Amino acid sequence: MRVAMYYRNSDVRVEQFPVPAIGDDELLLKVMSSGICGSDVMEWYRVKSAPKVLGHEVAGIVEQVGRNVSRFAAGQRVFVTHHVPCNTCRYCLAGKHTACETLHSTNFFPGGFAEYVRVPAINVDRGTFILPQEMSFDEGVFIEPLGCTLRGQRAAGIMPGESVLVMGSGLAGLLHIALAKSLGARVIASDINDYRLQAAKRYGADAVIDARGDVPALLRSHNEGRLADHVVLCTGALPAVEQSFRSVERGGTILIFAVPKPEDHVELPLNAFWRNQVRVVCSYAAAPRDLAEAIGLLRSGRISVREMITHRLPLEKAQEGFLLTAEPKESLKVVLAPHG
Repeated sequence: MRVAMYYRNSDVRVEQFPVPAIGDDELLLKVMSSGICGSDVMEWYRVKSAPKVLGHEVAGIVEQVGRNVSRFAAGQRVFVTHHVPCNTCRYCLAGKHTACETLHSTNFFPGGFAEYVRVPAINVDRGTFILPQEMSFDEGVFIEPLGCTLRGQRAAGIMPGESVLVMGSGLAGLLHIALAKSLGARVIASDINDYRLQAAKRYGADAVIDARGDVPALLRSHNEGRLADHVVLCTGALPAVEQSFRSVERGGTILIFAVPKPEDHVELPLNAFWRNQVRVVCSYAAAPRDLAEAIGLLRSGRISVREMITHRLPLEKAQEGFLLTAEPKESLKVVLAPHG
């Protein structure tokens, strides 16, 4: 079979790879759609494990089932998540599933940018979901990122009527905008890319801010003189991180959804946070509950993602897809179609 082998963002090669053999408790998935995530092009993070087949946002068709698998059958349309929790450790029992060591170590093989992937038994058990008939494979790749978005906003505690500043209007930012609007929040979005600011408007932002300006002042002008009840960081750019500290209202929350490089550091205004009772929360990945909720939101149409896909490419154009994602100008979501 063909795979897109990652060496670095500017070096993604289509190579031959054996079709994985499956065990009695496993599935073989025929990958129909595989989304390129912003984390796939974080070169500082990915290059240390290269060469590697990346890709974790997948939807496809069950090609083979192990003889002990009874919940699924060949020919079914499914979404499969790469990370799954154990459900028994102290973190899982406390509802902190994405801190689970099992979740951090599980994956399917060899990766979503391939014609076929082997789904391990634990992923079959708690990470494989039937794709509703009314949902396309391309829409299915949004289940994982929307699940992450849901978990993040739950951690932040966003409520109807509150104001939310989404900093960074790429794909993650657009999902946060759409979800916060569906919850009844007032949403302001920022970015330095005019194309993305226009996209933010299309997906529900009540106002947009050019992040090259005075963000707190511009935010006040769009929010009845107030800062934001919640700030969602969807970019690791240091200027945005520092702007977030000055953009949150007293008693508000900063949700760190994207991170700077490990060597980048910022100074936290702890005295101001203490005095103003500002919470800083982080959110990583998604748990099965989040994914099930994401499927429901997409299926119902409360969150519409079809128009977020700006590029759908065959596997042999994976290199183009990685560059479109790593150096975004007029692109939002890039989806690879291993089988056309």
